[in-house]
Amino acid sequence: MDLTYAQMSVTGPVRQKNEDCIGFWQPEKPELARTVGIAAVIADGVGGTGRGEVASQFAVQTALKVLKGTVAETEPEDLLRKIFNEANKLVYDASMQNHQEGRMATTLTVSIYRNDEVTIGHVGDARVYLIRNGALRRLTSDHSYVALQVKLGLVKERDAMASPMRSMITRSIGQDLICGYDVFSQTLEKGDVLVQCTDGLYSVVLDDEICEIAGHLAPQEASQQLIAQAEKRHTEDNVSVQIVRIDAVEHRHFYRGAPYYVKATSPSVSNEIQAGQILDNRFEITELISRSGMASIFKANDLKTGLTVAIKAPLMQFESDPASFSRFQREEEIGQSLSHPYILKIFAIPPEEKSRPYIVMEYLQGQTLAALLREVHPLPEPDAVKIASRICEALDCMHFHKIVHRDLKPQNIMICLNGSIRVMDFGIAKSLKARRLTFVGFSPSMGTPDYMAPEQVKGKRGDERTDIYALGAILYEMCTGQSPYEGESPYAVMNARLTGDPVAPRKLNPKLTPAVEEIILHALERDAANRFQTAQEMKAELDDYEKVEMVERFRRLQTPQLWKSRFRMVPLVLLLGLVQVIIFLLMFLYFRHKSK
Repeated sequence: MDLTYAQMSVTGPVRQKNEDCIGFWQPEKPELARTVGIAAVIADGVGGTGRGEVASQFAVQTALKVLKGTVAETEPEDLLRKIFNEANKLVYDASMQNHQEGRMATTLTVSIYRNDEVTIGHVGDARVYLIRNGALRRLTSDHSYVALQVKLGLVKERDAMASPMRSMITRSIGQDLICGYDVFSQTLEKGDVLVQCTDGLYSVVLDDEICEIAGHLAPQEASQQLIAQAEKRHTEDNVSVQIVRIDAVEHRHFYRGAPYYVKATSPSVSNEIQAGQILDNRFEITELISRSGMASIFKANDLKTGLTVAIKAPLMQFESDPASFSRFQREEEIGQSLSHPYILKIFAIPPEEKSRPYIVMEYLQGQTLAALLREVHPLPEPDAVKIASRICEALDCMHFHKIVHRDLKPQNIMICLNGSIRVMDFGIAKSLKARRLTFVGFSPSMGTPDYMAPEQVKGKRGDERTDIYALGAILYEMCTGQSPYEGESPYAVMNARLTGDPVAPRKLNPKLTPAVEEIILHALERDAANRFQTAQEMKAELDDYEKVEMVERFRRLQTPQLWKSRFRMVPLVLLLGLVQVIIFLLMFLYFRHKSK
């Protein structure tokens, strides 16, 4: 099996120490990778039990030690049994020997990759996701009290993300003398992406967002972006993520009792675009720029025009997927209809000249605004205003052609080396000419929670002012270093913009001029009728502060109401507590009666 791997673990913005621990092991010899496997290990020390960071380190170190000392051809299930038994014994014994320092416990998830499958051992509430063909599926079950509530239908999944009982683990390493853990296997295919993470990530980042980021970006970049997203939403826990992209698998066969291995092949694999080939007798592919779970982007020479271009091609398995192909086709059609210095240029190639779907784009060098904001936050005011003004120009062009972007965010804005910008990714953009534009609740095709306008959250009709709201959120982030709204989950973030306003930008960045604060809050008005009505109107104020009408919007800001769904849990908690008291009283009366 060939794979690309990346991992990250951070303390997070709230905790003082990191109780997570991660590890990865890949044998140097290919033969050992076939007979023992490649392993990703993640552990999350259970908070409140004391020494959680010690317990998680013990568990990961034990797993790696067992893996490195394994005899070839040991079955993955037997290997996992040894790992979990030894890790549990080590943590349990250390805990019992130091009662005065408190009990120790940790979650533990071990994924062993071998040939064409992954075998997972799991206890606790870390998660493993599989992304295949653009769809995400969770492979593990949480061993937590709130997970039991979800299974019983007492709590909805979205409410569980913010539940105060989310951290109550029902099974863990070191909790008891014998550890009960889950073991299961999953057959893998080329192009699959597996995400292994702790609750510090998935409690504040939606599954759809994990799928979108990890499914489209290279593992290293995806890891960084997921961690950044969790920190931006002020996760209250440590955050760890491991991402594995399957580049090739091989099947094991036997001949006269001896194993031999055959690389898995298919038409989709052999027909993928490769560096060195000439596509359609015109585009000389020189190098692979990036490859996600759904598409590849190549640098190429256009032999007809002499230009250096970028070519984006969906992976073969997505060419026959209607949803993926529709998004790809929409991106090409809308991109070709727009011509502006600040909008990514997409070249028109006649369909009859293409042997397969692909988009030919201008070749850019630089970094996304999201990458820039990870390095510099907040941006100097003149820089932020200049970038926002140029985005306004791009939006004005789009809106003139009756096109709404719907997913304007820092990740979709390129800051080029020459100082210009490009608005990119029209995959979910819509033309107002075609039909009424409506939003039908959150999904990855409806925008990103941090930049969604209230009308998107409500599922109501949207228009050009929806993009202006998103730009207001981006400018807020550029000027303050954080998003306008925060909450313990994406649902809470979306709810906040329906019930209140963001913190005044100058409270977060006192150096900001009152005029820029006024512009930001004008763009972020909850009622679209009170926002800038056009991008041109917003640009005029950004370019000339004297045109800003100072109405002191910061004085009228309302604090968002708490997420109402949280209050629905109060009766449930009281009911559960009452049930426990009744059970205790009944048992007391029963044993008292028996003693007589």
